[in-house]
Amino acid sequence: MARPREFDKEAALDTAMQLFWRQGYEATSMNELAAAIGIQKPSMYAAFGDKKELFEAALRRYNQQHASLIRGRLQYAESVRESFRYVFEQMVQDAAVGESSRGCFCINTLVELAPHDPRFEILTREHQMYLTAVFQEHMNRGVQSGELRADLNVETAARALMLHMIGLTVMLKSRPESSWIEQSLHTILSVLE
Repeated sequence: MARPREFDKEAALDTAMQLFWRQGYEATSMNELAAAIGIQKPSMYAAFGDKKELFEAALRRYNQQHASLIRGRLQYAESVRESFRYVFEQMVQDAAVGESSRGCFCINTLVELAPHDPRFEILTREHQMYLTAVFQEHMNRGVQSGELRADLNVETAARALMLHMIGLTVMLKSRPESSWIEQSLHTILSVLE
């Protein structure tokens, strides 16, 4: 009879996600992961596979949590414009009070692994496409309610906001001046006017 695992797989995955997010794929060893999770390496391999499989599972978990966070933040206000402003302002606030050098796990993966690994190129692109579709869906509600102009190219505007979100996330790692951030937010959100 096989001995049952003595650890919480979801909690272990969260721990791995945090370690990968903080250090990146290459800088994180299996020994560090096993120590952080609190299990032996054979148990970790049995539960998650190799390092790349564990990283992929952690990235998928992050992408689901991040998408849920963005969807929730878009529900912040009745106004579509105010909801998008809230999403971007919360990104800035999160960076100011947290570990701004950490950035976004998905974007970090896009930079570190996607250029060299098709699996992560696809996973990072899928997350961007999903969030773009969420943006587009939210903007369509604004067009239907009359808040946004009827001739707004929602697809292009959603892509522009996604591109800005990626760029802003990267820039926040260098702690730019708040006036620079506010001006850029004003400019990008003007696509909704």
